[in-house]
Amino acid sequence: MADRDVPVGVLAVAVQRALQAPSVHNTQPWRWRLTDGLIELHADPARQLVATDPDLRDLVLSCGAALHHLQVALAAARLSAHVHRLPSPEDRWHLATVRVRPGAGDTGLAQLSRAIDERRTDRRPFGADPVSPQAIGRLVACATQYGATLHPVTEPGARRRLDEVLADAGARQRFAPGYAAELTIWSHRWAAARDGIPATARTTRTAAPDLRAFPRGTLGSTRPQPAPGGHDGSVLLVLTTTGDEVLDHLLAGEATSAALLTATVQGLATTPLSQSQEVPATRARLASSVLRSPDRPQLVIRIGHPGPGASRIERTPRRMLEAVLMH
Repeated sequence: MADRDVPVGVLAVAVQRALQAPSVHNTQPWRWRLTDGLIELHADPARQLVATDPDLRDLVLSCGAALHHLQVALAAARLSAHVHRLPSPEDRWHLATVRVRPGAGDTGLAQLSRAIDERRTDRRPFGADPVSPQAIGRLVACATQYGATLHPVTEPGARRRLDEVLADAGARQRFAPGYAAELTIWSHRWAAARDGIPATARTTRTAAPDLRAFPRGTLGSTRPQPAPGGHDGSVLLVLTTTGDEVLDHLLAGEATSAALLTATVQGLATTPLSQSQEVPATRARLASSVLRSPDRPQLVIRIGHPGPGASRIERTPRRMLEAVLMH
């Protein structure tokens, strides 16, 4: 072992925090291998949503979010990290290797550390107050660090078209072979399960037409005063990349995590929305009619102020560290 290698036990603490990252249907499709000074991130193909995510975009994006959470956790622990993405051309599931050394970590990343524990996916209605341009600007800036672009959809006509695209995607998915079964499987886990979307994270009613229609749950929802035009004060941002390869999806996941944690630090509520990218027709329509850009949409993120009197959402379950380690 080199003199400056960080022990596995220290790395395990950082990986444990990275497990709080969001993932599609809370499938947590990642595996990790730890040796002194090195952390490997691997995709877990056994957790692919074959009907919902046949091209693995959601799976890799979820792993990218965990990779960014890991970098935040390492920086907060005053450890420097060098990330080598897609280090093994012969192994498609090996997404990243992180070399860790003692020394001051990235201060900007470290400032996001508390948001790892505070962030929740909030499917309830948001408050009527609009998100400030300054807050939106910070989210846009953090995404660019990972080669992605966040497009705030604020023009009324574009927002209407985006709402239509999201609704169309939801309608198409309801009739897609296997989709309903996957939704049922991951929203009706057994009582002791440490994955999936529990009833406590699903609202008793659909909060907005933009949201995926999960089975009803036990999460109470406030009824904030609607904003002009019938929307709450939320803003939808579309995350895009110039390419559409595995590396683009991984970086998009990192950009997603950066945006979600940055929003959380600012006291904002967030909801990642992946359905419009899971249907090829609506993904193409999102690029052509909403963004009018050749870039590739990877995710829609809903940002807003929590509704008045909104209670704290329970943390969704996560698998034990031992269950995701490769030996």
